[in-house]
Amino acid sequence: MKLWKKLAAATALTVIAGGAMAEGLYAPNMAYRTGPFAALGIPLMNGQADYMTMLNERDGGVGGVPVDFSECETGYSTEKGVECYEKTKGTAIVTQPWSTGITLQVLPKTNVDEIPILAPGYGFSPMSEGGTFQWAYNPPASYWDGAYMIVSHIAGGDMSTLKGKKIAFLHLDHPFGKEPLPLLEQMAEEHGFELVPVPVGLKEMQNQSAQWLQIRRERPDNVIMWGWGAMNSAAIQEAVKTRYPMDQFYGVWWAGHDPDLAAVGEEGKGYKSISWSMPQPDSGLMADIKKYVIDTGKTQTTEDQLNSVFYQRGLVMSMMLAEGIKAAQEHTGNATIGPKDLRWGLENLNITDEKLAELGMEGMVPPFSTSCSNHTGHSGAWILEWDGAKFTQASDLLQADQSVIKSLAEAKAAEYADANAPWPVVECDS
Repeated sequence: MKLWKKLAAATALTVIAGGAMAEGLYAPNMAYRTGPFAALGIPLMNGQADYMTMLNERDGGVGGVPVDFSECETGYSTEKGVECYEKTKGTAIVTQPWSTGITLQVLPKTNVDEIPILAPGYGFSPMSEGGTFQWAYNPPASYWDGAYMIVSHIAGGDMSTLKGKKIAFLHLDHPFGKEPLPLLEQMAEEHGFELVPVPVGLKEMQNQSAQWLQIRRERPDNVIMWGWGAMNSAAIQEAVKTRYPMDQFYGVWWAGHDPDLAAVGEEGKGYKSISWSMPQPDSGLMADIKKYVIDTGKTQTTEDQLNSVFYQRGLVMSMMLAEGIKAAQEHTGNATIGPKDLRWGLENLNITDEKLAELGMEGMVPPFSTSCSNHTGHSGAWILEWDGAKFTQASDLLQADQSVIKSLAEAKAAEYADANAPWPVVECDS
């Protein structure tokens, strides 16, 4: 008998003995379906929710235990996010902050409350250092990974070609937008290019005329955009309006949203976004999503979202959580797990090509694994390019130089621990 069937049988016996339904696995998600970032939040949250709904409908949950994936709306507000954390932490097995600002606020709390943070592809990059950040996980790649890979792609893989170049860094003036600066500043000094930070305030997101006037004046060789929500679409439209060469314009993985480019169509051709996920419309997973979720009306997803970058990225994110739960169940032999168990599961993810094939997710995310010392996995990513109508893969799998990333992460993790002393740090064997 397969392990999940054994776990399900054990759960059923518990239910019968107790005379009531098991409560299941409470894995709340801090959603932002409202506010200035809702255009990105909605497809991401839909993808995450649909994956868990599919597991509940097809498999009875994870290991036969239903997953309660209730949402707590934050509107991307740090204050509301902390309120959601406090409201849910008592019974939740995980916290999913969905904002770098919220992540930074709850990070010290999770050490005390002993509940893991799962922040796929976002949050504080040094969280990769598992010995320091024992309860925080940001697979499959960090913002520093993404920034390095973008610069490497600009350089054509030869960093010496960057000498004398000028790169503008158009970023949201928020912890998320500032996150890559330490790495970019280090790379600029090491490789001899000029980095021009161009911050965009929250109130300026939809009116960036001043920022694009600065970009026109600076005449950078490339623009890297670290944007979110309404900022991205406004920036892309300003780039078109000012005739900035779109093939020299790169975005982080949150700046590769299909509708933002569809709004400019052919004029956006050449725009690029780094991405650790890749839509696969004909995958086995999408067939199951359609059968168990879409066709049965158990979704908030619209037909035009299904093959989009962000919706399918949401599916990948919930897969990481589900696989962490499975790993914890297998490790403990218990179907119903707690936060400490999930911490072990998230620390022992092993998403191989074979595992992706088993899940019907071939090509949707690069393989990666986590460990005590590596809470990110550093999967690598692809460059997606807008062809005038859709995003297409425009590179082989890129990788960040982990000797550069790790040395900076170790230094910043140590700084964080010192600034927040006494901060528990453990030694990891791997």
